[in-house]
Amino acid sequence: MLSLKKGRYRARFAETAEDIGAAQALRTLAFRGDREAELDADMFDDICDHVLVEDQRSGDLVCCFRILPLTGGQEIARSYSAQYYELSALEAFPGKMVEMGRFCIDPSVKDPDILRVAWGAMTTYVDEQGVEMLFGCSSFHGTDADQYLDAFAMLKERHLAPKRWLPRVKAPKVFNFAQKLRRKPDAKLAMLRMPPLLRTYLLMGGWVSDHAVVDSHMNTLHVFTGLEINAIPPARKRLLRATTG
Repeated sequence: MLSLKKGRYRARFAETAEDIGAAQALRTLAFRGDREAELDADMFDDICDHVLVEDQRSGDLVCCFRILPLTGGQEIARSYSAQYYELSALEAFPGKMVEMGRFCIDPSVKDPDILRVAWGAMTTYVDEQGVEMLFGCSSFHGTDADQYLDAFAMLKERHLAPKRWLPRVKAPKVFNFAQKLRRKPDAKLAMLRMPPLLRTYLLMGGWVSDHAVVDSHMNTLHVFTGLEINAIPPARKRLLRATTG
């Protein structure tokens, strides 16, 4: 059973229907900007484990995400990401995989320790379960690619998936940034516009698809993101595991 406490925050698995409801409510606020909007819930909630990060002082839920464990690439079609990306190349991946999805932080709370605790919890899970790849959809807010051109140019220049794992186009509407962009990225601007979750993946050696899916329902642009655990730099692994201590 996952349980991690660090400073002001603790991470744990959801245990009740009320826990999952609280996660769905936070997702609704984070993704739709209004707790009264249509509840962010789907069929994957029933087959995933949900991780909650709470403020130990107030008990408030400040961050959540869900994880879908897979025994290997042969199960990749079960994933949420497989709705939007053609992932047959990853069917050959031999090790345990985990899809990390619906990651969000309460927009009213600004504390970098929340992201650290969330990644510490994920690190604990990966170590305990022998996971060899993390993957998911990393989202940019809104569907206007023009405001993220430097970020996409940097992804093209430095962070495209290895050819052996590269996802192909499946969604009806995509932004093919690897084909369309010819600009040299402004590194500072690119990192400022990069979503925090994706930035963390990249710092650990993660890679992305060569296109972004335009998801009008969620009002996002998202890229498939993969992280092979054995490729994480040793210094970065030590930092992650320091959070779990």
